[in-house]
Amino acid sequence: MTTHEVANRLVELCRQGKILEAQEELYADDIVCNEPPHSPTPVTRGKTAVLEKGRRFAGMMEERHGGFFGDPIVNGRHFAVPTMIEATMKERGRMKIEEISVYEVKDGKIVSEQFFY
Repeated sequence: MTTHEVANRLVELCRQGKILEAQEELYADDIVCNEPPHSPTPVTRGKTAVLEKGRRFAGMMEERHGGFFGDPIVNGRHFAVPTMIEATMKERGRMKIEEISVYEVKDGKIVSEQFFY
């Protein structure tokens, strides 16, 4: 898959609420996920660990109220996607999380992701 195809497939699945399925299908086994330094998990390595981190995050939500996944902006091997999630978190109450996610694609799989929020 090209970078454009990976980007469009990721956004398509995420818009359907299939975020974990998107990660399972599109992430390389050796993916590296970078979050801001203040995050509880600033760096996560490996598909299994990234999927588990996603499951933990989903488990922290009591209710999802809305959100969106914007159209991807593709340049070479990289693409960026603006996102917003509004949800009631179990220990924090209702929150609006806005971020830009930047991905790198190699050999048709996402090898890195970085979140800015």
